[in-house]
Amino acid sequence: MDMATVNALPYEDFVNLLGNVVEKCPIITAAVWSGRPFLNFAALEAAISEFIDALPESGKEGVLRCHPDLAGRDLRGGTLTRESREEQTGAGMDALTSAEASRVTRLNEEYKERFGFPFIICARLSDKATVLRQLSERRRNERAVERARAVEEPGAQNYSLGRLVRCGPQERPPKCGLYRERQSVKSVFPSLNRSLHS
Repeated sequence: MDMATVNALPYEDFVNLLGNVVEKCPIITAAVWSGRPFLNFAALEAAISEFIDALPESGKEGVLRCHPDLAGRDLRGGTLTRESREEQTGAGMDALTSAEASRVTRLNEEYKERFGFPFIICARLSDKATVLRQLSERRRNERAVERARAVEEPGAQNYSLGRLVRCGPQERPPKCGLYRERQSVKSVFPSLNRSLHS
């Protein structure tokens, strides 16, 4: 679907198409609909960025809390969104041993108790070993550091957006990447992303 088609979508269709670009936060897509027409992918991405950047810190954390647990009950129960299911199964989260599953459950709970939001990683470019290592290591971070890092990780929403909206060569969404281990991503939370790299 090209940008001209996206711009022509009525409100309900626009939200249905793009409502999960930011995990379980269709209100963000609903809010940017009135900004149409978007010149290109970058303009649509910028509109999403500006909306989230204007949220208070509690709002940004609320967006993070919409993400499901890795290898959690949603994956086990088959209630993940399609995007999250593809991400998690691609990283092997559906193929954990009993011991690994118990460890992930324990670490997930420790992480959420410490930070108030679930562990977030771009699973699409990770494997099981990387996810387990990152989950174990990052739960020791300071809250401000980990919040900034969690905010950067949802580069996957740019991938999801790029799959739905056809982009020209100069408009392609940035690749989702692991923090300082792969190509960095342009976050949809620019203020926190800037503070992370300052």
